[in-house]
Amino acid sequence: MKLAVLKERGAAETRVATSPDSAKKLMALGFDVMVETGAGDASYFADDLYKELGASIGASAAETLADADVVLKVGKPSAEEVGQMKRGAILAAILSPHGDPDGVKAYAEAGVNAFAMEFMPRITRAQSMDVLSSQSNLAGYKAVIDAAALYGRAMPMMMTAAGTIAPAKVMVMGAGVAGLQAIATAKRLGAVVSATDVRPAAKEQVESLGGKFVMVESDETKEAETSGGYAKEMSEEYKKAQAELIAETIKKQNIVICTALIPGRPAPVLVTEEMVTSMQPGSVIVDLAVEQGGNCPLSKLGEVVEVSGVKIMGHANVPGRLAADASSLYARNLVNFLTPLVDSETGALTIDWDDEIITGTALTRDGAVVHPQFKS
Repeated sequence: MKLAVLKERGAAETRVATSPDSAKKLMALGFDVMVETGAGDASYFADDLYKELGASIGASAAETLADADVVLKVGKPSAEEVGQMKRGAILAAILSPHGDPDGVKAYAEAGVNAFAMEFMPRITRAQSMDVLSSQSNLAGYKAVIDAAALYGRAMPMMMTAAGTIAPAKVMVMGAGVAGLQAIATAKRLGAVVSATDVRPAAKEQVESLGGKFVMVESDETKEAETSGGYAKEMSEEYKKAQAELIAETIKKQNIVICTALIPGRPAPVLVTEEMVTSMQPGSVIVDLAVEQGGNCPLSKLGEVVEVSGVKIMGHANVPGRLAADASSLYARNLVNFLTPLVDSETGALTIDWDDEIITGTALTRDGAVVHPQFKS
């Protein structure tokens, strides 16, 4: 079976779908791995590293895709790349189908069996395949490091002969995987950390990391989490009450890390323009939700803007700012996803289309759109 690894062509995409280490594991499963030339360059994985382990190098996307049974990417493929895939091929990538309904139809029309890795169900046996968790973990860490670099003061309390420097106050909006890692990283740097989330279950997690939990508690918050572990959209009344509490808290913060996302929906606005102008000059906001509209309406994708002395960072593809580690973790997610699909005796692909992991991630099968969210 041929497995193709394509080069990412997105302007801000530095990751690659297979690291040399994961390519070796895929070959051990029985795949003939072909990596498009230069695919790993931005992650510091040279073509020679793949060749040394036995993978072949494709001179172009067309050569790499020719007769490939499995295609791995980080982001969604272009229309040209889909057209070069053979019917019946498996495509595994972060496909972002909510924002690309035409792409979903294209996969079906091309006869490609497409799997959206970001739809991986939040169940125990799928944890090692969860690309959102692996990438968000790095994003939360990098957000704090970037904020510390942009913040013009020290993060920890420092007691010197010349006087004492107060610790930075950091607030994390959203206590999912990225938020929890941001809390842990900020605490390690010596900051005083607080965090907010609509899910009451997040309180214990935040406090276990040494953060203070800030939240409006109501009957609505008891059902603020989906069965998949994600936050739900809250009522306008709740949003107003929470915004008032956050507005008072945020005035005292030096750094705000925004991580709140709702799958398939625009990011909720949590930090308003009024809140930004209430912060002290020199403060920093990092908006990890900027690619879905942003938790702060003043953030701009791919830019650092300054409003009333407050710097607002809206970097695109934050996990890709740690390209080697992000690629390695993503590649392991894909290896863990593919391993159960390979028959250990025959080496053939055997997909159980009724398996919860498959039904959760499969967008198309045999020329039809099969995911319940996208069936017409």
